[in-house]
Amino acid sequence: MQMEYSADEIEAARNLQYLAYICTSMATFWIYDYVCSLHEELKFLRQSRWTKVKVLYIVARYIPFLFIITDVYLNFSPIENPKKCKILVNIYSSFGIISLTCSECFFVLRTYALWNSSRIVLVAMLSTLFAIIVTFTSICLSAIATSHVTTSVVPGITGCYRSSTSVQFFMPFLLLFVFQLGLVTLTVIRAFQTWRTSNGGMHAVLVKHNIFYYACGLFLSAVNVLAPVMFSTPSYYSLLEDLQAFILAILATRMHLHLWHIDRHAYGSEVLVCMSDMSSADRTATTTV
Repeated sequence: MQMEYSADEIEAARNLQYLAYICTSMATFWIYDYVCSLHEELKFLRQSRWTKVKVLYIVARYIPFLFIITDVYLNFSPIENPKKCKILVNIYSSFGIISLTCSECFFVLRTYALWNSSRIVLVAMLSTLFAIIVTFTSICLSAIATSHVTTSVVPGITGCYRSSTSVQFFMPFLLLFVFQLGLVTLTVIRAFQTWRTSNGGMHAVLVKHNIFYYACGLFLSAVNVLAPVMFSTPSYYSLLEDLQAFILAILATRMHLHLWHIDRHAYGSEVLVCMSDMSSADRTATTTV
């Protein structure tokens, strides 16, 4: 094999194999998580009322399946045409951006609820999120358009991956890191403002969920920002992108299910019909928030 193929071709084939193994592992992990929470999810889908947040939950929960299907096809199909590879990467990246946006929207609404449905806070968060997502998308799509596509000439090794400059890779995640840092700051400020007067379990769950979610989000965003420094192989960048989208989607949907079940158990009725009602439920629980 070494006599027939160059070192670069062998390295490319090896990277594609690693990506295929990792893709399989993440797909298995996602399906396992879905099966484990299927009973609670079916109960939520049957018993909860149709609201905008329920639609957001469904999108956040099921977009990753399209993400996985595209990723599996990208890694296991024989793709020799660079244009076809870039089209698939565009589709794949779009699903990832939608997934990340839905996950962040959950916690924008939770932070809005913690701030007693403050319109100023909501407008500030949504405006910032919109600007970041537009910039994020623009950078990603331009990076794909100018990227170099790598395929394998070794028989039996399928798939392709793209190579972009380090700046094109880490800039979107730096913006996401700044946004998440802003939301966790709002959550911490609100927690300090209400810690003396808040005795409700719902308020504690909201704060705990938010802090844990943002800790994970900040860590994953920081890893993606530092990826060009930590890894010299561009093929591993997509792995980190996948990991962040998967983990945040799982956290956002799991935490929403948990909050919904706690609410029904605590109040005996669906108080949190939509995320904006969370503030009223929180006032009921704390009386002074």
